[in-house]
Amino acid sequence: MKNIKAYAAQDAHSPLAPFTIDRRDPRADDVEISITHCGVCHSDVHQARNEWGGSVFPIVPGHEIVGVVTKVGSSVKKFKVGDRVGVGCLVDSCQHCQSCKEGLEQYCDNSVGTYNAVEKDGSRTYGGYSTAVVVKESFVLKIPDNLSMDGVAPLLCAGITTYSPLRHWKAGPGKKVAVIGLGGLGHMAVKLAHAMGAEVTILSQSLKKEADGKRLGASAFYATSNPDTFTKLQSTFDLIINTVSVELDWNLYLNLLKRDGSMVLLGIPNTAPAVQAPALIFGRRSLAGSLIGGIQETQEMLDFCGKHGITSDIELINMNQINEAYERMLKGDVRYRFVIDMESLKKA
Repeated sequence: MKNIKAYAAQDAHSPLAPFTIDRRDPRADDVEISITHCGVCHSDVHQARNEWGGSVFPIVPGHEIVGVVTKVGSSVKKFKVGDRVGVGCLVDSCQHCQSCKEGLEQYCDNSVGTYNAVEKDGSRTYGGYSTAVVVKESFVLKIPDNLSMDGVAPLLCAGITTYSPLRHWKAGPGKKVAVIGLGGLGHMAVKLAHAMGAEVTILSQSLKKEADGKRLGASAFYATSNPDTFTKLQSTFDLIINTVSVELDWNLYLNLLKRDGSMVLLGIPNTAPAVQAPALIFGRRSLAGSLIGGIQETQEMLDFCGKHGITSDIELINMNQINEAYERMLKGDVRYRFVIDMESLKKA
């Protein structure tokens, strides 16, 4: 399969524009997918603009991919033509290290990203801002039948990025969970934590999204611009999920944890703030991080969302609106995730 339509960044300063890429013919263990929708993640912007360094151009972003199977390799067992499927942030890993053996492929030193990475055969990976993709069966996920394809797309990154720490730190009935930031990640953290049975509080710069937050499942909403918030909520939470990449005084938030509570970082600020030891020591608190999720856990997350009817709140856009969407996303002007209707690219 060749000559696939896509959108690519040619360098760190160029807008994304039409591009043609080659996709391999399916191998014995491959699944060929016609992409129907692709979510737009903040990391797409970082990599398209080389803000993290290491970008190799041209880049076709996109790792929140959903579509329909159009062909399967001779040894594929789990999928058939016509199945609704998804592909997240990874398309391969070493499969034999301890992390892979435990189903934690995201921590494999040789994991292969869905785009801006190199496969084992030396070929470049190109992402979901394209009309089709070919992926190894073991990295393809089943989409529950009751969920809309467009709303599912962001679950492949925003969904699993928040589900994994909520599960690992045992969010559930009797637990108080705070979510810092109500954006693409934050709104999924609220929905998921609420569905798990936790009591959810949103910590946001202002109260302008309070009505939305409570609609999504939060029982309380506080403005962090108000110093009284940090006095009133001291020693309140079992778990804090920090979804933002902006620089915050982590010490203030650590003091909101109960004894033995944990704050988990999902975003990467440009400069990490200094953490004062007393904020950790005097409550036996933990400061931790979490990275997406493994394939098994991602499927578990999708099945959980299917059971509870959870999808992302999205704004559907055409492919040619992607550069405008990037600028709007940087301004926080989306509630809560852009998703590209790939039919617009197929018709272009």
